[in-house]
Amino acid sequence: MINVVNNSNNPYFNLALEEYFVKYKDLREDILILWQNEPVIVVGKNQNTYEELNLEYVDKNNIKVVRRLSGGGAVYHDLGNLNFTIIKNKSKLHKNDFSFFSLPVVSCLNKLGVKATFSGRNDILIDGKKFSGNSQYFHKEKLLHHGTILFSSDLTILSKALKVKKEKFESKGIKSVKSRVTNISEHIDKGLSLIKFKDMLIQCFFESRKENPKNYVLSEEDTKKINELVNNKYGTWEWNFGKSPKFNYNKEMRFDAGSICVKVNVIDGMMKEFKVEGDFFEENPIKEMEDLFIDKKFNIEEIKNIIEENDVSKYILKLTNDDFMKLFL
Repeated sequence: MINVVNNSNNPYFNLALEEYFVKYKDLREDILILWQNEPVIVVGKNQNTYEELNLEYVDKNNIKVVRRLSGGGAVYHDLGNLNFTIIKNKSKLHKNDFSFFSLPVVSCLNKLGVKATFSGRNDILIDGKKFSGNSQYFHKEKLLHHGTILFSSDLTILSKALKVKKEKFESKGIKSVKSRVTNISEHIDKGLSLIKFKDMLIQCFFESRKENPKNYVLSEEDTKKINELVNNKYGTWEWNFGKSPKFNYNKEMRFDAGSICVKVNVIDGMMKEFKVEGDFFEENPIKEMEDLFIDKKFNIEEIKNIIEENDVSKYILKLTNDDFMKLFL
């Protein structure tokens, strides 16, 4: 096994790096990567991005959003979270064997006097609370296994960023399972930093294979190709939002103008049907306003721009632009 040294905190780069090594770069050995992200929500391959996030909170707090290759649920990363990736050649033996790849993490914590246990389908727990979730992706003969490790993450932001408001979503996307979570730092000596824990974890992974640690440093060519993946895929709206499964968005509120409900059919991240219903009075045909949104991206900025460029009171008597925008927050 070889440890790929990655000091980037850019989530788009880090997810692209995983794809690069599983699909395009063969080091002829199994690969270990430990990495951290600046604040970001990482959604599973088959998830509806809109359904998993508190989009208003994420937008206001400049939290990035990126889709990964593997399935499973949405997770929050920040610099208090450590991620580990193992890319294994000829991987059929350990396909969907999440516990096998989690054992070095459990062993590392046991050395620190912390009783960690693998639980359920893909989680590692301390005292019944989750600190690590894992998922896998397969490409030809290679298996990519990656997991999160909550070391000193901001759990308040985690709960707010992933807390979806009560708008009604109807979707075939896989929903995240909300779990009780904990940080490792709450269970160990306060003098152990994340950096020291990271070094210790690398040692544990290599010890589990009875090997001495060895490193691979990214070349300029590696970095160039990874950044191409960022520009063409991981940093794009099309991958992170447009890949969301088909879904319907409904929200109803009452204003001085009356009761107003918006119903939006979204396919590949684009608004394909847009209906406004309620007991309001029209100034002009409501269909003219509905048509403004057709074939536009379903995201807050796009919707905000459409509303700001128009006067909704031209269509709905006494309705302000600010009130109409509330139907999307």
